[in-house]
Amino acid sequence: MVETTVDTNKTDPLRRDVRFLGNILGEVLVHQGGKELLDVVEEIREMSKSLRANFVQELLENFKTKIETLETDKRHNVIRAFAIYFHLVNIAEQNHRVRRKREYERSTGDIIQPGSIESIIIEFKECNVSSNDVMEILSGATLELVMTAHPTEATRRAVLDIHHRIAEEMMELDNPTLTYKERELLKDKLRNEVLTLWQTDELRDRKPTVIDEVRNGLYYFDETLFDVLPNVYQELEYCLKKYYPEQDWHVPTFLRFGSWIGGDRDGNPSVTADTTWQTLKMQRALALKKYRQILKDLKDHLSFSTSIVKVSDELLTSIEEDRINVEVPIADQWRNIKEPYRIKLSYMLQKINNTEASVSNEKEKYNSPEDFINDLKLIDCSLRGHFADYAADKYVKKVIRQVELFGFHVAALDIRQHSKEHELAIAEILSKTGIEENYSALNEDGKIHLLTELLNDPRPLTTVNLSYSESTKECLDVFKTIYNAQNEFGQDCIKSYLISMTQGVSDLLEVTILAKEYGLHRLEPNGLSIQPVPLFETIDDLHAAPQIIDQLFNIPIYRKSIKEAHDLQEIMLGYSDSNKDGGAITANWELRIAMRDITETASKYGVKLKFFHGRGGALGRGGMPLNRSILAQPPGTLGGGIKITEQGEVLSSRYSLKGIAYRSLEQATSSLIKAGLLSERKQELKDDPNWEEIVQGISESALKKYQDLIFRDPGFVTFFKESTPLTEFGELNIGSRPSKRKNSDKFEDLRAIPWVFSWTQSRYLLPAWYAAGTGLQSYIQGKEENLKTLQNMYENWSFFRSMIDNLQMALAKSDLLIAKQYSNMIKDSTIQDRIFKSIEDEYILTSKLILDITKQKEILDNVPVIQESIRLRNPYVDPLSYLQVELLSELRTLREEDDDNADLLREVLLTINGIAAGLRNTG
Repeated sequence: MVETTVDTNKTDPLRRDVRFLGNILGEVLVHQGGKELLDVVEEIREMSKSLRANFVQELLENFKTKIETLETDKRHNVIRAFAIYFHLVNIAEQNHRVRRKREYERSTGDIIQPGSIESIIIEFKECNVSSNDVMEILSGATLELVMTAHPTEATRRAVLDIHHRIAEEMMELDNPTLTYKERELLKDKLRNEVLTLWQTDELRDRKPTVIDEVRNGLYYFDETLFDVLPNVYQELEYCLKKYYPEQDWHVPTFLRFGSWIGGDRDGNPSVTADTTWQTLKMQRALALKKYRQILKDLKDHLSFSTSIVKVSDELLTSIEEDRINVEVPIADQWRNIKEPYRIKLSYMLQKINNTEASVSNEKEKYNSPEDFINDLKLIDCSLRGHFADYAADKYVKKVIRQVELFGFHVAALDIRQHSKEHELAIAEILSKTGIEENYSALNEDGKIHLLTELLNDPRPLTTVNLSYSESTKECLDVFKTIYNAQNEFGQDCIKSYLISMTQGVSDLLEVTILAKEYGLHRLEPNGLSIQPVPLFETIDDLHAAPQIIDQLFNIPIYRKSIKEAHDLQEIMLGYSDSNKDGGAITANWELRIAMRDITETASKYGVKLKFFHGRGGALGRGGMPLNRSILAQPPGTLGGGIKITEQGEVLSSRYSLKGIAYRSLEQATSSLIKAGLLSERKQELKDDPNWEEIVQGISESALKKYQDLIFRDPGFVTFFKESTPLTEFGELNIGSRPSKRKNSDKFEDLRAIPWVFSWTQSRYLLPAWYAAGTGLQSYIQGKEENLKTLQNMYENWSFFRSMIDNLQMALAKSDLLIAKQYSNMIKDSTIQDRIFKSIEDEYILTSKLILDITKQKEILDNVPVIQESIRLRNPYVDPLSYLQVELLSELRTLREEDDDNADLLREVLLTINGIAAGLRNTG
């Protein structure tokens, strides 16, 4: 295999920026803590680099002694120095991505950036795809990116704001027209920002509320997405016109955002019906605020005068209608009667204000986004009528697209709740109405029979006169809120109701019954205005899913509701819990098989499926680059579109800067269109049955190895809790949701986020790779021909290649030398030695087999840029890891003696933040 190397010319500007920011940090350290602080940091850094370059036990002991003997005040500052260094490196790397994108664009089309929109349209043209086929592909391919309700972003908003300013100022330094004085002033501003970063607390003093999280999610729409997403559409239309000039292009809506934040109540009692309502109000307020800003900007630009041009009669008629119906305050009225666009825009601004105020007179406000679009189209059409098409294209066309994408609700809000909550509510309702005394005791067939009868009965199930428990009242209030929200904010504001831990048809019918109570499900004429969405999470759930879907679609009243939804059913698959349940190899394989089998089942009923992929940001939760996750979908599963979660640190890394956000969405668009082309032309190769059988065997062996350790080794839970910062993770205020589904210490009640987070912090990354080697070895068995088969699969099967490359990434970020230090915190040396040896042996085996399969010399030789980034980062992460082990040991010893130390805990949490920044992963 040809080795790839890093092009140092391309990375020189990045290295320059890292050096520059590192030097500024050094100046700040001297300014704040004296030269002695900088010297200590440099000494630790050099020792860490030496250890990485040439491991010697004596040097390791000296390094640990240096860490252990740091004075408390100095230790605190050393931790912060390394952590802040990573923040600055991350900024430099993000800026470099934007710089590389701009370099491609400066090439005036001579070089097309891989993964760009133009690259895929050129590929279409070269493949002789007709313009009609392109339009058909764009009409059928849809992608919704959903911000989740459980962000694991360890960085505070205040800190991210500083990052944003540093990023913008660093980009400005690239401006070749800057004078010497301007450049020096910029450097002074950067010194001030780094100093401010040093003196800003990285840790939250409290857990964020749900509304805080809503505000955090909306930040990305406000700062970047409202502008960037329509720009992606604009670029696609530009490229289509360039290569397919014979067609007049208006690309249908295929890419949009959704959200769980404020709608996901699974295991989070803080998310109430009132919280959901407040969320929707905040979303609408942001949308209307953005439209106010845009309309004011339009007023500045559309100064066309009827002294010079003739505007359309339709525009003039609409102005007269507005004059009669809409009262504009005197101060906001446009007085120049020869500037009709500005007059019209004044009325439009007032109608936007009235929309937010929910005035009763429908003629005074916009009753729907479509009403708003109609006014914008009047302006657009009139501008083109007097040949001001440049203005129409530049200003108005983008606004129309923004309203199409964001409406008055910004993003569709999904509701999610655990299936057990619905069962308990239904059981109480049926008991109090005298229909069924003990619903929960019925078997699954009995539940389905009863629920189907109730669905076919048009009469309501309950009355306002009955009183219920608080949990049932809250459950009912959620459906009442959904009904009111669809009337107030439009039907698109909430469309999906996700059911966690779906294990039977009754779980979906229960939600349908509750929807029926509030007019969200009608026998005639509109079916369901909100769709129950099963969420299959564990390996057993994935196995059962096809049969559940078959049974569900065979119920006439439910099948009829899908028909009303254009024969489309959404189904969610959980990557986190399936990984926690079965390990990386088995989870990936079982998810693929489940998608294929569920799709085949649905096709019997003429139903298209929209798969919702619940991927986390980390490798142990299905995390991978967005474009790769799109192309990794199995053959034939894109028919109804796809949804993918965007979680945790992914939000700030992808969407905090406009340039990065654009590149990420551009790559997603390119991949989606490419997948659509393959599907349309039936070029997706069906999985080779022999290869499937091989992976099935590998998966079964890996599953046994994984579950032997995780579920059947009596010492494992002790090993996990004592050799990772699991307990302390709960004290890092990074989310409103509890880390456990219940107030329980049972392993099965632990959420996937702290599970993955803890293994990442301790540098094992165990969920992302453990048992893979045993699985692969079960097939190879020392036989050269079997190894060659796997090599062939890696080269020619995208699923297998993606799985192996994810394992590579996990192995590269793991470090068992560091992990060994964490294992030393385990009190029982027998448990420590036995389990660590098992993990170490598996790591060595997995690494060897991955290299054999890929024909590489080193892990990640296939992506040298990431390989080099990890190599450069490790010497800076290592001190934080050693410090964390030392601090955890001290803190736990104190707590065992019923003592505590807030400063010590604070230092532990600072190391957690620093390692998360260094590894660019939390959970």
